[in-house]
Amino acid sequence: MNTSTEALPVVVIGAGPAGLAAAAHLTERGLTPLVLETGTAAGGAVREWGHVRLFSTWSELVDPAAEKLLAPTGWTAPDGATYPSGADWAERYLQPLADALGERVHYGATVTGVSRLGRDRIVDADREQQPFTVRILNSDGTEKRILASAVIDASGTWSTPGPIGGDGLPALGEKAAADRISYRIPDLKDPAVRARYAGRRTAVIGSGASAFTALAYLADLSEAENGTGTHAVWVLRRGISGSTFGGGTADRLPARGALGLAAKAAVDDGHADAVTGFRTDAVQRDSDGRLVLVAEDGRRLDPVDEVIVLTGLRPDLSFVSELRLALDERLQAPLELAPLIDPNQHSCGTVHPHGVNELSHPEQGIYLVGMKSYGRAPTFLAMTGYEQVRSIAAHLAGDQEAAERVELTLPETGVCGGAGLFDQPQAAEETSGGCCAAPTTLTIGSPASSSGGC
Repeated sequence: MNTSTEALPVVVIGAGPAGLAAAAHLTERGLTPLVLETGTAAGGAVREWGHVRLFSTWSELVDPAAEKLLAPTGWTAPDGATYPSGADWAERYLQPLADALGERVHYGATVTGVSRLGRDRIVDADREQQPFTVRILNSDGTEKRILASAVIDASGTWSTPGPIGGDGLPALGEKAAADRISYRIPDLKDPAVRARYAGRRTAVIGSGASAFTALAYLADLSEAENGTGTHAVWVLRRGISGSTFGGGTADRLPARGALGLAAKAAVDDGHADAVTGFRTDAVQRDSDGRLVLVAEDGRRLDPVDEVIVLTGLRPDLSFVSELRLALDERLQAPLELAPLIDPNQHSCGTVHPHGVNELSHPEQGIYLVGMKSYGRAPTFLAMTGYEQVRSIAAHLAGDQEAAERVELTLPETGVCGGAGLFDQPQAAEETSGGCCAAPTTLTIGSPASSSGGC
């Protein structure tokens, strides 16, 4: 069967920041987007961390094409110099944008598979002439198939957090201890969540901005009236070096730098103990039901009441497994993008602006964008995603000159002393080149608005 794709929509998976921006750019280009969102509202994943404040200002979190689409609705842009929470971002920008897109956004629609119509991954014959077929599971339990001219996968990585195990697998006993393990930054304003951690000893596993935030939250709780006895154990797979706490006051994103300083203060003030070079192999319970973390080298930590695992996120590639994707074997990011963001290759992860060329695959017409495009690489910036989808929309509309014209100014991402150096804290300091202490800005083309992130 050969079905013309000209009248078919471009399916966008996910009504988050990148997905809705993609829909706005496609609309501006005269193309028809169809956004499929598994949740009941826009920004489902963002809402789950709604209590966390972003380290980017509003001016860096609103896509230009989206703003144009919102203007006729009477939408008022928030103060560009202020920092929203995740809930603010969802309610004051993402949901109004989804509402402006109207029937082009479908809720309660979970994508379970994407392929070529009548062609599995193996078949070559007339493959590029066939439309994409997108299988959907609706919230009412019914299934549906939608045909598409192209697919933009902006489903993110939120649903697949990294496990405790230092080898990338769940630690032995991790699943059995699920009642005392969380993979999210706790919302300590929620009374039930606050009671879970108040006065207790909690292990925080991870070395990024999320771990910094959790440590700062727990430190604040320990100083609160009902938080006496609250203490954190910060578990690091690498040693502590000059880059451990990020760029500090030199960070081009000041709020992000402040997170690292808050984590350092939590350690310096005695609210958290840092345990370095500890790659967890097993989680065991003691006679009181508390958890004991055991390292690969046999070290055992004193029992803790709770564990917060913030070891990064990874893409769910299961529903695009019938497509021919070119992904880096380490990061699971598009092959051409991976060298630009791989922390094993760069002491600091300056990300060159990029678009359709870096995001294309052997299977023409499928694009992984936003957080998902980074695979397992850390520190994605929102404006990077907006530039990605602008370029892709231009390409799909036949405007290749615009697709390849990238004008974006990006600050350092702060990815210093990459994963390959976790056993060599001194090397991390020596090879960092001071980039985290004194970030530089890379400008391509004429000046544009600086990027933001989440």
